[in-house]
Amino acid sequence: MTAPETPTQDAPHIPVLLDEVIEALDPREGDVIVDATFGAGGYSRAILARGAQVHGFDRDPDAIAAARAWADAEERLTLHPRRFSEMVASLAEAGVGQVDGVVMDIGLSSMQIDQAERGFAFSHDGPLDMRMSQSGESAADFLNTADEAAIADVLYDYGEERQSRRVARAIVAARPLETTGDLARVVRKALGHRPHDKKDPATRSFQAVRIHVNGELDELREGLAAAETLLREGGRLAVVSFHSLEDRIVKRFLREASGAGRAVSRHLPGEPEAAAPTFDKPAKAVRPSAAEEARNPRARSATLRSAIRTAAPARMEAA
Repeated sequence: MTAPETPTQDAPHIPVLLDEVIEALDPREGDVIVDATFGAGGYSRAILARGAQVHGFDRDPDAIAAARAWADAEERLTLHPRRFSEMVASLAEAGVGQVDGVVMDIGLSSMQIDQAERGFAFSHDGPLDMRMSQSGESAADFLNTADEAAIADVLYDYGEERQSRRVARAIVAARPLETTGDLARVVRKALGHRPHDKKDPATRSFQAVRIHVNGELDELREGLAAAETLLREGGRLAVVSFHSLEDRIVKRFLREASGAGRAVSRHLPGEPEAAAPTFDKPAKAVRPSAAEEARNPRARSATLRSAIRTAAPARMEAA
């Protein structure tokens, strides 16, 4: 769940596929839109400019704190310092039962990447943290206490690291690890990194550990279910993902929700009737243009998927 790192320091956050996301959401005056991953508020600003109301969710206290003054001055913006998987309950507390759109940008913000003290990036040496909410188990806690097999599983499952056992063995041998530089050096040494290599091998391990520490893939699954519950008929869902693990989850969710590929035999007695599709056929996936990639290198791995809600009841009750 991350945009690729770049070596720039304190780079401003540029919302990815902004025009395409706004086109997919089609926000109109009076609409209620959920920005499930508020970050620096790039999508929210564009949505507010269309006259819609925005409920912004972010579990990162820094993102919420930075937006407080803005939210106080903009009556159509409501901030929710919570996980987006909790949007159904949080909106209910605010008196909102249905919404016209939900947008998710499943990636780190530039502010998170560029703040060394947050420990997300190996391009800036800092504490080995990686916690979006700044609470709970940190990356250092996990890597310094988990057994070798558990670390290897995380690296393989969430980083698609083929040599996960070798890297896990090296991590355990090098403990304690305290900084992002410590982890990057251990991974590079284990994998035989050469300075001229096009991609730093530490990238996969950093992605894996961050996803584990923040429970990102489960959060995505629960957030999609919450969006299905909240969206009214005709409501629009737009999701921007940054790597194959996330994109597969989004693609599968929309395929199943739209009934695509469902095969039910008419010849088997007692075959349950398929549930009515909760989304229309998803729009074609959208990738950044060459111009956007040149303007914002962190956009190059992004994929936007979107779909429109039908009148069918949600397939499961979201939390």
